Amino acid sequence: MRKFVVLTLVLSFILAPLAALPAVAQEEEKRWDGADDLPVNPLPCGDEPAPEPEPKEYDGGQPVNPPDLAGKEITLVDVPKLIGIGYFAATTKGQQEAAEELGNVKVTTDAPTEANIDEQITFIDNYITRGVDGILFAANDPVAITPVLKKALEQGIRVVGYDANSLPEGREWFVNQAEFNGIAKALLDSLAAEKGEDAKFGIVTSTFTTPNQARWIAEMWAYAKECHPDMVWLETLEAQEDYNLSFEQANTLIDKYGDELDGLFGMTSVATPAAADAVTQAGLCGEVAVVGLATPNAMKPFVNSGCVKSVVLWNPVDLGYAAVYVMRQVVDGNFKPGDTEVEAGRLGKLKVVNGSEVLLGPPFIYTAENINDFDF
Repeated sequence: MRKFVVLTLVLSFILAPLAALPAVAQEEEKRWDGADDLPVNPLPCGDEPAPEPEPKEYDGGQPVNPPDLAGKEITLVDVPKLIGIGYFAATTKGQQEAAEELGNVKVTTDAPTEANIDEQITFIDNYITRGVDGILFAANDPVAITPVLKKALEQGIRVVGYDANSLPEGREWFVNQAEFNGIAKALLDSLAAEKGEDAKFGIVTSTFTTPNQARWIAEMWAYAKECHPDMVWLETLEAQEDYNLSFEQANTLIDKYGDELDGLFGMTSVATPAAADAVTQAGLCGEVAVVGLATPNAMKPFVNSGCVKSVVLWNPVDLGYAAVYVMRQVVDGNFKPGDTEVEAGRLGKLKVVNGSEVLLGPPFIYTAENINDFDF
């Protein structure tokens, strides 16, 4: 009997601390819908500077026996997620500006009119067959697009991604518009400034597998836990890259959560103006905040009316411009694995991060004070 009592006491001392641990420590809390399951790296809260990241070895792919085209004219095809929306019209504009400056680059943009990964793969495959010197892409799905990009590399075609990545082995370099954790911080801090630390919000994204949006949502989840723990995520809805569907999904969240809803995050350049439109038509400006990623021209009516306070983005014209300059430097042999920066025309020197990514810069926040200074 005494042995039983002693064993019980010993077990109670061992198990009590485990029972006191929060569920997150014992089993990681489920991420928000739309987030990927890759490692996260939330930035410090508030104005505390971020630590310098540890340098990583180059992890991109390499073309097999590419032709020597240094200084020669090259023909590129740009295959973004889709054509017909302002965002990729802006990246195309930047690509054409770079090509004109360089004088020895020709770029054609050709892609589906819907964000469909199967169609995007077909477009790329067709250009591999026709023969091009390089492929620029913005992926609809990071895993599904990788085999056709590897096929291009195996045939000696240069491959550079921008906006939305593939797996690293599918391209030589990826031009990242802004680091994912930086976007996450800007979005959540903007909502906190507008609606407070206990804001309840929904998210309208394109699809749960779209690489850049899945990364942003994962980093938002991580940053919110550390820096805005009283915020409440309600739901994430998919809306492709379709304005009407984005408008409907924003209304779904408005109708479903009513007075409980404090904010809507738009994760695409289509979803954000559509959500702002839904809030405006519902007469909820000032009650439901809209924070998201979008081009200035699409958001000017909502920012100028006072319905939207913050739009988080970068300059997509510069993003397209940088992608062409990176491609030219790669072909000329001036940018190789192990380099820490690359010369990019009017943008100056861009730094390399995460092994094989070129960073455009930190995100920019458009407000009523500055949005009319931009035209794209």
